[in-house]
Amino acid sequence: MTGWASFILAMVAFLSSHFVPRLGGLREKLIARLGRRVYFSAYGLLSLALLAWVVIAAGRAPYVELWPQAPWMRWMPNLVAPLAFILASCGMGVANANTLGGARKTEFDPESPGFAAVSRHPLLMALLLWALAHLLVNGDLAHVIVFGSFAAFPLIAMWGFDKKTARLLGDKSAVLFTDSAWLSVAPLTKAAWWRKNLRAMLQRCAIGLLCWLGALHLHEAVIGAWPFP
Repeated sequence: MTGWASFILAMVAFLSSHFVPRLGGLREKLIARLGRRVYFSAYGLLSLALLAWVVIAAGRAPYVELWPQAPWMRWMPNLVAPLAFILASCGMGVANANTLGGARKTEFDPESPGFAAVSRHPLLMALLLWALAHLLVNGDLAHVIVFGSFAAFPLIAMWGFDKKTARLLGDKSAVLFTDSAWLSVAPLTKAAWWRKNLRAMLQRCAIGLLCWLGALHLHEAVIGAWPFP
């Protein structure tokens, strides 16, 4: 199989894993049979495996340079990745049902938005930052297709989720839209917010940083690329 054929197959498999479960109610049937925890755990592992395959296949595809790589560019993923992992960790169960990883069974409380005050789409923001940082440093055609696609997905998803939020929450959506934007540091400057969220933030940040360190040290072994400048 040629480099391009392997890359195309990996992309098709990755994209199919996100669309096929939505056909014919397949996802709902699997959730009913396996339970939400088992389904989403298995789906998450599958997505990570397919993501690794896509990135590896992109590295093996024929090299077609679109822009050269400057030495300073290699710092960007290392500077952005810790923030992306913290956002991802804080985004699991965020108090916004209309986003990736949001708490489904909890009604949004404008008086206690938690991390949703910092970002109403933390998981999608994490993916966007990760994709843009890697897009900058990988200026060849295959990687531009991969990371450009990964950057486009959260932008489209956030737009769609915000439309749904405005429709379902009505006046309550104003808190999410005005205070959190897509990423805001304003709540982090307020003592009242920290009094409510300090313990949870410390735990989530620690988990995010530990996952980042693990990914950093496994990067070369799994992806085949040395992550440091």
